[in-house]
Amino acid sequence: MRHTLLFVVVAVMAALVGCSPQAESGGGAAVNGSAKTQQQTQIGIVFDTGGLGDKSFNDSAWRGMQRAEQEFGFKVLKVESKAESDYPSNLSALADQGCKVVVAVGINMRPALQQVAPQYPDVKFVSIDGEPIEGSPNVRTIQFKEEEGSFLVGYLAGLVTKTGKIGFVGGQELPLIHKFQYGYMAGAKTANPAVTILPAKYTGSWDNQDTAKVAANVLFGEGADIVYHAAGRAGLGVIAAAKEKGLFAIGVDSDQDDIAPGHVLTSMIKRVDEGVYLTLKDFSENKWTPGAVIYDLKADGVGTTDFRNTKEKIGDENVAKLEQVKAKLESGEIKPPTTEKAYGEFLSGAQK
Repeated sequence: MRHTLLFVVVAVMAALVGCSPQAESGGGAAVNGSAKTQQQTQIGIVFDTGGLGDKSFNDSAWRGMQRAEQEFGFKVLKVESKAESDYPSNLSALADQGCKVVVAVGINMRPALQQVAPQYPDVKFVSIDGEPIEGSPNVRTIQFKEEEGSFLVGYLAGLVTKTGKIGFVGGQELPLIHKFQYGYMAGAKTANPAVTILPAKYTGSWDNQDTAKVAANVLFGEGADIVYHAAGRAGLGVIAAAKEKGLFAIGVDSDQDDIAPGHVLTSMIKRVDEGVYLTLKDFSENKWTPGAVIYDLKADGVGTTDFRNTKEKIGDENVAKLEQVKAKLESGEIKPPTTEKAYGEFLSGAQK
């Protein structure tokens, strides 16, 4: 299910937020009213406060939009958000400008979608990570089995740690991020029951890199040699801390291995780009349906990178062990926990 990602040059950049945002064109199509441009189907995307350039979640969604633009001839409009209060007006702005599909990036966009989607019954909305919105025939929700990919990177951390201590830094403390946290913890304990998992740190935001860096340094100071982040743009601070300390971070959502080569053990890939692209493909082929579509490890919706910068440090034997665990996850033999309660039950079952 993997597809080659195609990149296009951004043609127009303009500042967009506030109560009356203006959408900007995302690709090479001119915005000059030419006959070709006028005939193009417009689609739009609203980024969360992490924004473009996070090298993570938002950037992954944008790659999916760019690929759809390139392959299906859409005209893409994009809007960035400085605050969550911008979400309703930003979504409405794209619908008002004629977008046939509007992608809402991030779980915190869900309340805005509940408000806006009923006002535009002829516009299709795509919610990334939110829970399905009942009674909304024009909303599709893209969800992922983040706990499966997180179990894999946790398992790897449990195999590789030299100090026997690892850590986790999250963004906002939400049930969604608990899936990353507890999947990671369960994977580590499966690989190494003696590993110590230090208390998780949460930054409270998706974009404060300084706060995330401080949190990571606390964990490194307490003996962790590997810290996994699920904090969007803020997580870049975790990677910076790992590089400075000569230790390991684990990236998230996008492939972050090259941000600090040799200091990102791997990245938990979450194929937001693929989910966005396939949804827009369905739309282009008149196959679009509302409701939830879930991408798991078996469908290549989550996973790890290829360890291109760290394979020698990981070792072939550990890579082989990871492949064995991956097969068990795909078959359902291993079902990672997504909550604190389920994590406790997982450990109890694992110890029997």
